[in-house]
Amino acid sequence: MTADFTAHKPVRFGLVGYGAWGSHHARALAETPGAELVMIAANSAQSQAAAASAYPHIPVTGDYKQLIANPDIDVVDIVVPTHLHTEIACAALQHNHHVLLEKPMAASEADCHRILAAADASKKLLAIGFELRMSRLWGRVHQLIQEGAVGTPQYCLIELFRRPYRQGSAGWRYDRSRVGNWILEEPIHFFDLARWYLSQLGEPTAVQARSNSRDPGRPLLTDNFTAILDFPGGAWSVISQTLAAFEHHQTVKITGTAGSLWASWNGIMDRTTTPQFFLKQGSAATGESWLVDCGGPAGEIFELQQQIARMCDAVRGEQPLHADGRDGLKAVRLCLAAEQAALTPGQSQPLAAPH
Repeated sequence: MTADFTAHKPVRFGLVGYGAWGSHHARALAETPGAELVMIAANSAQSQAAAASAYPHIPVTGDYKQLIANPDIDVVDIVVPTHLHTEIACAALQHNHHVLLEKPMAASEADCHRILAAADASKKLLAIGFELRMSRLWGRVHQLIQEGAVGTPQYCLIELFRRPYRQGSAGWRYDRSRVGNWILEEPIHFFDLARWYLSQLGEPTAVQARSNSRDPGRPLLTDNFTAILDFPGGAWSVISQTLAAFEHHQTVKITGTAGSLWASWNGIMDRTTTPQFFLKQGSAATGESWLVDCGGPAGEIFELQQQIARMCDAVRGEQPLHADGRDGLKAVRLCLAAEQAALTPGQSQPLAAPH
């Protein structure tokens, strides 16, 4: 435990961004034991009014610079459109705050390196919002792999079938100059999970991809996307998403030398609190399969609170971060390589060794 914190002192958060997902961050911060929401910065008058109404005892500002200048804040939680990540994260780190930054870390490798340099210079924690690692479902898959449930992994499928994306504040998610690309939006979670699940094999070595859009007006914002990520030893992961469907349905299937895992999550919305989900494990030796107890509900809403709790533990020095800035950089690098690979379908894009 660090000298600045005791078991009885809450970790104080300032929240930058109060849109659809930012409001969920606020709720998680307010409800997580050991965390305290002390200030909110929101860009629009509408968001400021909504934040003030929901949290009348908490100061709300329209200027994030006022928030990061607040010495009473330990962690700045950044939940804004992608193109604003670098500016705000670097400023928060330079003001000696720890940072929890929503994925993607940034839209380019250069901006990721700028954020990492600011974190290294400040010696503050930089966590990236890969909350699926904290999931009772997706995290349990990782735990079982680590325990040897599948033996040596040989194949991994991570697939999402869902409704189209929301526009986002001022339509930013449909603006390539602000969003980067849609592979950075949700498939970035799956590239991170693939790295995490198959980490015993080493870093991925190459990627192939295909994509298309049903709207000719935005050909580079793709509704259908599939990538094959090669790993050392002949293993690979298939990462696939369609935004041309309905509801929100995610699947993970992993096979290895000793067994297999199948996880499924289904909801009307991605942020439902009443999903249907299951995890099954199978044995290669016997052919038998059985359900695995995940220990409670799974889904983004629950995982977000677990992520906040883990951030508090990391600030106190009790646990490592669930995902740090270098994990964020590696995931961005994979997404950008997959986008390039999709422009030349059928050709493999070699991946440079991480540095």
